[in-house]
Amino acid sequence: MSDKKKFKDSTVGKLLFGAASMINPTLGKVLSGVSSPQEAIAEIGKSKISPDDKIKLQQMIYEQQNKEMEAVSSRWKADQISDSWLSKNVRPLVLVWCIVVFSFAGILDSVESIPFHIGETWNDTFEKVMMSVVLAYFGGRTAEKSTSLFKK
Repeated sequence: MSDKKKFKDSTVGKLLFGAASMINPTLGKVLSGVSSPQEAIAEIGKSKISPDDKIKLQQMIYEQQNKEMEAVSSRWKADQISDSWLSKNVRPLVLVWCIVVFSFAGILDSVESIPFHIGETWNDTFEKVMMSVVLAYFGGRTAEKSTSLFKK
C-alpha cells in the first residue's frame, strides 16, 4: 500500500471538493472518485454546471498547484543560499545515487551468471523513483534558470 496521500486528502483536493460541493453538491459527488488534479479538471469539464463555475473551479486547481510549486521552488532557493554544503548538494547527490544504484542493479539483473533478480514490484518502484528524482532535479533547475533569466 502506498503512503502517498489520496487526491481528496491533499490541499488541492480539499480545496476543490469544498468549493465544488458549495457550488454544486452533485459535482462534489462526481469529483469524489478522482485521483489527480488532471482527472478533476476533466470531470469538471464533463459536468453539467455553468461554464462560469467550471472556469472558477479549474482556476482554483491551477492556482493551488502553482502555490505548491512556488513553495517547493522557494525551499530549493533557500537551500542554494545556505552556507551548508549538504543542503546545496543534496539534490545532485540523490540524483547520482539513484542513477548509480539503479544502473548497478539493472546490470546485475541482466547478467545470467549472477543470481540476482529485481522483482516486478521493484521495477515499478525504481521507475517511479527515477522519474521523480530526474524530473524534480532537471525541472527544478530549469525553473530556477528560467526565473533568473526573466528577472534579468
